[in-house]
Amino acid sequence: MERKISKYLLDWKQSKERKPLILQGARQVGKTYSILEFGKENYDNIAYFNFESNPFLHDLFEESLEPSVLIPGLSSISKQTIVSEKTLVFFDEIQLCERALTSLKYFCEMAPAYHVIVAGSLLGVAVNREKFSFPVGKVDMKTMYPLDIEEFMLAHGEKELVDEIVHSFTNNVSMPVAKHYVAEEYYKKYLLVGGMPECVKNFIETENYTLAKHNQTMILESYLKDMSKYNSNNDNKKTRLVYENITVQLSRKNTRFQYKLVKSGGRASEFENAIEWLTLSGIANKIYRVESAKKPLSNYLDMDSFKVYFSDVGLLCAKKDIVPEDILFNTGDLNDFKGGMVENYVCNQLVVNEYKSYYWETVRKAEVDFIVQREGKIIPIEVKSGDNAKAKSLRVYMDLYQPEYAIKLSTKNFGFENKIKTIPLYAAFCI
Repeated sequence: MERKISKYLLDWKQSKERKPLILQGARQVGKTYSILEFGKENYDNIAYFNFESNPFLHDLFEESLEPSVLIPGLSSISKQTIVSEKTLVFFDEIQLCERALTSLKYFCEMAPAYHVIVAGSLLGVAVNREKFSFPVGKVDMKTMYPLDIEEFMLAHGEKELVDEIVHSFTNNVSMPVAKHYVAEEYYKKYLLVGGMPECVKNFIETENYTLAKHNQTMILESYLKDMSKYNSNNDNKKTRLVYENITVQLSRKNTRFQYKLVKSGGRASEFENAIEWLTLSGIANKIYRVESAKKPLSNYLDMDSFKVYFSDVGLLCAKKDIVPEDILFNTGDLNDFKGGMVENYVCNQLVVNEYKSYYWETVRKAEVDFIVQREGKIIPIEVKSGDNAKAKSLRVYMDLYQPEYAIKLSTKNFGFENKIKTIPLYAAFCI
């Protein structure tokens, strides 16, 4: 499957300012596969080290952190000659060895000619930064996410369709009706399958939603195991409560996170660490309300008002035990959940495009789902799960802040009228 991370990795390899690279992200988003494929295509050989499966690695880093000592030892363990510029040195599951993480500082300072990439999950919660020195300023860092809908369609061999979508987005022209319909069908499939690579791969091979659901369930179970492994017993219980409750929050008309829905009488002091754990682990995304849509947006945060979304809409639907037919045939059974589900999908696409997203709400309950800074401009994004033309809240926002334009995502075809850029939901990746 073609992944956007490949271009970033190639740019990293060719950069004169290249430092050791930390590729982080939630479990099973494809970090290991992408790095190995990149290595096969761009280096003479790969020296691969997994801290989960090879206990001898830990002993090596206990001896020394200097590359002059590590490189011969690593060559011996991997039974490969490690040559600067020509060998990709790849440390996997690095969160299990903090000293290996610290060694990246010395690779940067003492042996910059070696190409080193490390991958890890849960780096934000598994590494004891009080005890070990994190190599701040001595590494490049990149976060990898599940496939977005563009990668999903490309994985199905639909490059021509993707090109047509990008053309329509750029030029504000309608998609041909037949292609619009095809793209909508891929959007519905994506809601169910999501972007976790194993789920996508198996679905492409089988078109079997039950198998995709099984894969998703296994991933969700692995998240629960991580909560137990990297949490105290008390914090683990709270983290699980929040994790189980996200789908409940997104089923409400007001998707703002409410502690009282997690537990009667629940307060921030009780659950804020649990939410932080979920976001740092890559399991969830958190966006804050802004009180005013002015630059810089971060100056106007309301820290007490936020929304929490799953990092992958397919996992959200699996967690909610959604029946495929309800999405594929657009039944009315999901009306209470549909709005939150589609917001979650849009949030995922914005995160992949590295937007820092917010939402806006007035005391009179006018609300715009997402506020982003795009090409230097603050742009409001309204999300509709159907073809509803009403956008009262968006109009309130536009009257107040006079943006250059606004974006409305819905099932309607592309268009531009009255400063509102209408985009089909399947084209959210273009933003």
